[in-house]
Amino acid sequence: MRTVLITAFEPFGGEQINPSWEAVRQLHERMLCGFQVVAKELPCAFGDALTTLYAEMEALQPELIIAVGQAGGRADISVERVGININDARIPDNNGNQPIDEPIIPGGPAAYFSTLPIKAIVEGIREANIPASVSQTAGTYVCNHVMYGLLHRLAQQDNKVRGGFIHIPYLPQQAIHHPGAPSMAAQTVILALEMAITIALRTEQDLRLVGGATH
Repeated sequence: MRTVLITAFEPFGGEQINPSWEAVRQLHERMLCGFQVVAKELPCAFGDALTTLYAEMEALQPELIIAVGQAGGRADISVERVGININDARIPDNNGNQPIDEPIIPGGPAAYFSTLPIKAIVEGIREANIPASVSQTAGTYVCNHVMYGLLHRLAQQDNKVRGGFIHIPYLPQQAIHHPGAPSMAAQTVILALEMAITIALRTEQDLRLVGGATH
C-alpha cells in the first residue's frame, strides 16, 4: 500500500502533552488521495529522533514525509521553508543533552530547503479560514534537527520523495499555563494537516501527469 509518513514529538520542556502528537495520532491509518497515513511519535532527543525516523522510513518506504512539531508562542500553522545544519539547544533534550553550535551532519550542506509545495499548502489552509504562513526558521532545537536530517536523507536517495516540516501552536489546555500565548484547537490543527498532506499529494500527482520535476 502507498503510504504517507507523518511524525510528531513526545512532550518536552516540562509540558504534559505535545500538540503535534495529539493532532498527528488522530491521522493514523487515515486514507487520503489513495494513500494510507502512518503516524509515528519521535523522541524529543538529538540523534534518537533521527534514528527513529530513519528506521520508519526504511520500513515503510513512504512517498511523502511530513514532520510536525510544537512551536509555543506561534499563532498559526507555520510551514517551514528551510532546515539548517546546526544543533544549538536553549534547553536540554529529553535525554539531558544540550548541544551548542554543533553540526547535525558534519561536513553536510549549510541548509536544505523543504521539498513540499509550501506556498500552495499555506494558501490552501488559509482558504479554509485557518491562520497559516511560510516560516523562514525551524529554530535550532530538535525540530530543526529532524527537518534537516530528513531532507539530508532524502537528498541521498535516488527517488523523488517529498519531505518537510510544519510547526503548530500550543493547544488551549497548554496555553492556559502560558498567559498571553496563542493557541489553536486540536481539530483545527488536524484539518490543516489533512489539507497539507492532500495538497502535497495532489501537487505530486499533477506534476507526474505533465512530466514535470518533483522539486
